[in-house]
Amino acid sequence: MKKLYGDNICIIAPHPDDEVLGLGGSISKFSRNDIKVNLLVISGHLPPLYPQSSFETTKKECLKSAKILGLNHVQFAEIPATYIHNEPISKLNGIIQSFILQHLPHTVFIPFPDRHIDHKIIFDSCMVCTRPTGKFWPKLVLSYETLSETDWNAPYIEPFFIPEWFINIDDCIGTKLKALNCYESQIKNNHSRNEDAVKALARYRGSQNGFKNAEGFKLIRCLS
Repeated sequence: MKKLYGDNICIIAPHPDDEVLGLGGSISKFSRNDIKVNLLVISGHLPPLYPQSSFETTKKECLKSAKILGLNHVQFAEIPATYIHNEPISKLNGIIQSFILQHLPHTVFIPFPDRHIDHKIIFDSCMVCTRPTGKFWPKLVLSYETLSETDWNAPYIEPFFIPEWFINIDDCIGTKLKALNCYESQIKNNHSRNEDAVKALARYRGSQNGFKNAEGFKLIRCLS
């Protein structure tokens, strides 16, 4: 796997749990193959819309999940959810760019610009920060889907997630589900972000490529 993904990967997640929903199985697979995986969580359930305690809960859940998946480093930017658009774009770009330059990843995973406004803004910023310019840029950039957001875009009116890059997670689906269940505050009584939905999507993506379970991605850039 290192020949394709390198020995260092960065994931940019809008909120805690996006990383597990989008590529929890792949993270586990990378870590099992001695690939370092680093996570930047941009936003979260913070004031003014949520009490600080809500963020502290999801932060603890994220760190617990990260340990199960084998993540090497987790960083929280702590920008309030749905308030990212109020931040100067230069500040957001700077946070993401600094994270990338800190880890110098071969591969970067970024969110798909879906129904959630935070995902759209962070996608745009990630596209700026991963451009092949300057002294360093990642060689492989992939976009991941997030259940309960990506699947709610209006087909043909908005960008629709049709993956062309797939990772077999047959050996890691159990670890993904275990990591997902760490996010008890997010999946409890949630009809679209839960274990059954995650298993169904993994089976569907797997069926598209001859696997039992898979995660799908949009290829943005691949430089050799």
